[in-house]
Amino acid sequence: MADEVVTSGEPHTTVIERRGGGGGIGMLFIGLILLAALVLGGVYLLNQNRNEAIKTDAISSAAKSVEKGADKVGRAAEKAGDAVTGDDKK
Repeated sequence: MADEVVTSGEPHTTVIERRGGGGGIGMLFIGLILLAALVLGGVYLLNQNRNEAIKTDAISSAAKSVEKGADKVGRAAEKAGDAVTGDDKK
């Protein structure tokens, strides 16, 4: 902080001016905080996107397993129907 002292005249007038020098540091600090928030927000969004991809892959895998199971049940039902009607396709 810079102080300037000026004295003049016979009655002795004193003027003291104070100038703040911490404004630049405060703005730098705020800028760093905003930059950190931006980086953290980006990491969060990338992580969310990765989690969505993992969920989608898991759901797709489960759907394929259900499809395979349904195919097996369908083949078994066809065999059972053929056995009942005597329409075996051996």
